[in-house]
Amino acid sequence: MDLAEIIVFIVYLLFMLGIGVFFFIRTKSGGEKTYFLGGREMGPWVTALSAGASDMSAWVLMGLPTAIYSLGMGQVWIPVGLIIGYSISWIVEAPRLRRFSIVANDSITIPQYLKNRFLEKSNVLQIICAIVFLIAYTIYSASSFKACGTLFNTVLGIDPTVAMYLAAVIIVGYTFLGGFSAVCWTDFFQGLLIFAGMMIAPIFAVSMIDMSNMSQIAASNPNYWNAFTDWKEIVSGLAWGLGYFGMPHIIIRFMSMRSQKDMKKSAIIGITWTLFIVVFAVAIGITGLAFLGFDEKTSENSLVFITMVRRIFPGIMSGILLSAVLAASMSTADSQLLSASSSFASDLYKPVFRKNKASNNEMQWVGRIVVLAIALISLLIASNPESGSIMSLVTNAWGLFGAAIGPSILLSLFWKRFSFKGAVAGIATGAIADICWMIFCSSTGIYEIIPGFAAGMIAAVVTTLVTKKPSKEVEELFDKAVNYTD
Repeated sequence: MDLAEIIVFIVYLLFMLGIGVFFFIRTKSGGEKTYFLGGREMGPWVTALSAGASDMSAWVLMGLPTAIYSLGMGQVWIPVGLIIGYSISWIVEAPRLRRFSIVANDSITIPQYLKNRFLEKSNVLQIICAIVFLIAYTIYSASSFKACGTLFNTVLGIDPTVAMYLAAVIIVGYTFLGGFSAVCWTDFFQGLLIFAGMMIAPIFAVSMIDMSNMSQIAASNPNYWNAFTDWKEIVSGLAWGLGYFGMPHIIIRFMSMRSQKDMKKSAIIGITWTLFIVVFAVAIGITGLAFLGFDEKTSENSLVFITMVRRIFPGIMSGILLSAVLAASMSTADSQLLSASSSFASDLYKPVFRKNKASNNEMQWVGRIVVLAIALISLLIASNPESGSIMSLVTNAWGLFGAAIGPSILLSLFWKRFSFKGAVAGIATGAIADICWMIFCSSTGIYEIIPGFAAGMIAAVVTTLVTKKPSKEVEELFDKAVNYTD
């Protein structure tokens, strides 16, 4: 236990909490649009780094480098798939989603957008989406809390369960208080810290590598450097990119931007940041193996980055760099908690339970209560030793979102004929197919997002074609959104 590391962690956590307090004071009277979408006032830098940081959770510092460290370059297809999918989502999906969400009655959540896109009065789609969100985000948040527990246990010697609850108090604190603006601004600073940590660690490690370790790697695992060992690894890795089209806590950033003019600049920043991050993640895995040699405990507990940093740098510097792990965990957990709470409050509580009679202040407090509830359930999952690794939890949540939400979002933005019933069928089918494949067919080695996404897309298209054509008003809304400017 290093006193300097402890001091750095405490200062960092207090800074994050301070941002929440600041935006709580600013947004007390702003209403649900301000709390859940920042009033659509996010600039390009904050939007881009916030989207990136909320995406790249602790798995990119712990899970992904450890996969490269343990299994070799066959795992490199995951970052390749991620950067391809992320780039397409910024270039193709983002501009239209912002325009469509504004034209569709200024929607502030993804389910609300899908309902308004079809001028539909039924709440069935919002209810289905809310269920998917609550399940997936609870699992996803558990991975972030588990990462915090591992970090504090390794660095400070604190019991992992106690550490998870401590981290949750801070994350829930600023999310509870400041809403979307606090989440975006904390994610902005955390995005910068993640970038610095992932860049510095492998650069210093390279200068200290024992080259004999490299020859040992080649001798012990002849296929370590071969990225083309298994077609299933390649296909499943590339399929991670499909997740971006339906990841609510990421694509909602597209909706929050203050103008279409900022979109191109934000896309360049976001894509560049993510490209560097995934490249550095691979570099950490390779240099970590060469620098540390293979260790079963390091592999099992996803400790490559943490161990490497602690061996290279003195207390204060290692504390700053290890805060990047904390930043990655927090920047994803806060976005997930807020997205789940906004979905419940805006898509279930307000239209179903309160019949659209809830006040702005009431909506804010309902959202805050849901943040607390989901955080508690996530902590219970993360505390369970049988819940799985950080990487496995992220994999499951990522697949569910991509398969369920992605096809319908894309079709709603680019297919004028697409119908409300098609969206309902696509979301429900994609979610069920993904979960069933994960439970019954995971032994095939094919990532569940592939059959789930395909099933959701087919169900959405077929249902649309065999049901009634959208009304003239819905088609006019589509045309208005395509041509919208601000």
